[in-house]
Amino acid sequence: MASGLEQFVNNVQTMSAEGNFRELASVLPKYTEVLARNAQHLDNVLETFDLMEHSIGVLAVLCAKVTHYNSGATTQDTFKPLFELVDKFIGECHGEQVRFTPELYAELCHQFTNTLVELKIPMQGILLLKKAIKKIQLFESQLTSIHADLCKLCLLAINFVPALEFLDVDITGISVEDDAKYFLLYYYYGGMIYTALKDFERGLYFFEVCVMTPASAVSHIMLEAYKKYILVSLILNGKVVALPNYTSNLVKRHIKRLSQPYQELASAFATNNCDDVQTVITKYQENFTRDTNMGLVKQVRNNLYKKNIQRLTNTFLTLSLTDVAARVKLPSPEEAERYILNMIEDGEIFATINRRDGMVVFHDDPEKYDSPKMLAKLEKEMAECAELGKKVLEMEEEVIVSPQYLRKACGQNEQDDQTAGPPPSNVSNAQGQPKHNTYSM
Repeated sequence: MASGLEQFVNNVQTMSAEGNFRELASVLPKYTEVLARNAQHLDNVLETFDLMEHSIGVLAVLCAKVTHYNSGATTQDTFKPLFELVDKFIGECHGEQVRFTPELYAELCHQFTNTLVELKIPMQGILLLKKAIKKIQLFESQLTSIHADLCKLCLLAINFVPALEFLDVDITGISVEDDAKYFLLYYYYGGMIYTALKDFERGLYFFEVCVMTPASAVSHIMLEAYKKYILVSLILNGKVVALPNYTSNLVKRHIKRLSQPYQELASAFATNNCDDVQTVITKYQENFTRDTNMGLVKQVRNNLYKKNIQRLTNTFLTLSLTDVAARVKLPSPEEAERYILNMIEDGEIFATINRRDGMVVFHDDPEKYDSPKMLAKLEKEMAECAELGKKVLEMEEEVIVSPQYLRKACGQNEQDDQTAGPPPSNVSNAQGQPKHNTYSM
């Protein structure tokens, strides 16, 4: 082995034995080039390390191996040994050690994910990334940058259920290695997964978080999320819900201009005229297809048909299927019947169809909100609200005692803080405190 590589091995073994993991993590960057130049010796280096005792050293070597592998010709056969190495490392490494190098740990997962995507085998990495997230998390509701990788693989594999274990948990903290790009991608991919599962309410929330994230410029991720935000909002609410007031004014000002076809679609939808909506779809079909949003656009059009049928229930008690088709601009009475039956099944309208004479009879909502089932639902929702209020109070307490808040509250700047020395021992920073810096991607 080259002398630089021997020095790396000696440092890992010595500092690990002494428990100087923080110092070891700080010197790793200077060995990045050394490991890259000695790719042919990395397997020998791994044999000198114990996976549990030298987890940080093994992590650095594996990261170099994956990077080297991605720079050459890749096949599934040549990737299998590396996959097994990474899988074993994620399952058996020392969690406390790798938390000293969260950026390097995340980089290994990012590179590994890119390889799986390139080889078109995303399904193979889903369980591994689930283990990787749980290994590095300090608590269940902490967001890591690896979350975005997991969601990406689930989307490509069209296997959404594994990601729901993490997506269904409301985020209350962000890991130190998470950056703006992966924060946005998590909410963008999460919104896509919920939308694919027809959970439009949750999907709309994820797209909204992505768009309203503080920023000094509109990133491509935010723009794509906003396009889907418009479409999902039309499907769910029948209109585009305005972004919250705390959304960056710069984002509000530019994002609408950059999504003109979607703005025109929303304007046409507001007229309740199916012909106008179809005109916009035809005009911008190439744009919608390029954005891979054509499926959602068709759902928007279908939702307008449903919306117009619902409007008929406010005016008529009975109506023939032929009249329904004519008023809603559907091509045939059979198509009108199909829409009405689907809406009845989904509980969107209450009606019966007499197929003998082709008449539809609309009914009032039979729900009186006095059943045990409805009471149980209300109690559950009230309990969820109470739990949410409790979490907000806990997070507020953590913020109040954090050094960042105390500096701002006392009007102290960063330079003053450095000269003043460390904060009092009874003041601790809240783990997973989100960073509120601005960024451009």
